[in-house]
Amino acid sequence: MPEVKLSGKDVYTNLREQILSFDLYPGSRVTEKELAEYFGVSRTPIRSALQRLEAEGYLTVMPRQGCFIRNLDIEELSKYYQVRMSLEHLSLQLACTFMSDIALKQLAVAWDPDKLTERSDDPGDMEAKDESFHLALAEGGGNMVLHDYLANVNRHLRIVRRLGFTQAERIDQTYDDHSLICHSLLKRDLPQAQALMRDHISHNEQFVKTITLTQLAIHKRRAVSLLRQS
Repeated sequence: MPEVKLSGKDVYTNLREQILSFDLYPGSRVTEKELAEYFGVSRTPIRSALQRLEAEGYLTVMPRQGCFIRNLDIEELSKYYQVRMSLEHLSLQLACTFMSDIALKQLAVAWDPDKLTERSDDPGDMEAKDESFHLALAEGGGNMVLHDYLANVNRHLRIVRRLGFTQAERIDQTYDDHSLICHSLLKRDLPQAQALMRDHISHNEQFVKTITLTQLAIHKRRAVSLLRQS
């Protein structure tokens, strides 16, 4: 790793970005010493960033061995998507019953497809905004236990979900899907809202799996190429 100078407060953000972009390849090992030299900081901010990233599920810290970037298991991801689907269905059921028209209209306005000029094309920003939409529905239904479970599942999927926003058409589709879901809830049409959510999540899952495998292959070839040149 070439050395770069970075303030301690930016270490977490930079490390997270490298993991999400696969610059730190899934399954690879790094140490506090290597990272401290790379970022040009002491081990204290490195240790703090690693602890936070471990809590968020991005890596595993093993005493006296180093840190291992979380491996991506497509079968495991499918299981999280399966759980997410069930949670989202219950979330819609509660939102349809308890969420006010005012709150739903505000959410619908935020995802109005006619306001795409106000959107962000940054995958990280879109991933965060997409996640906040689903959590807003869960919170609107009034069951914070459900909200917390959904937030936990989202943390496990976050590393791949943002890949779904690397293409403009997927961002457009997300705006359309979210808007339609909101308007279905405003009509208190639960079956339609759940059908839309099911299609939305299923399509995203398939797209994310495909692009994840592609990105992993690209970064693996790049790593092998760099190794041969060294």
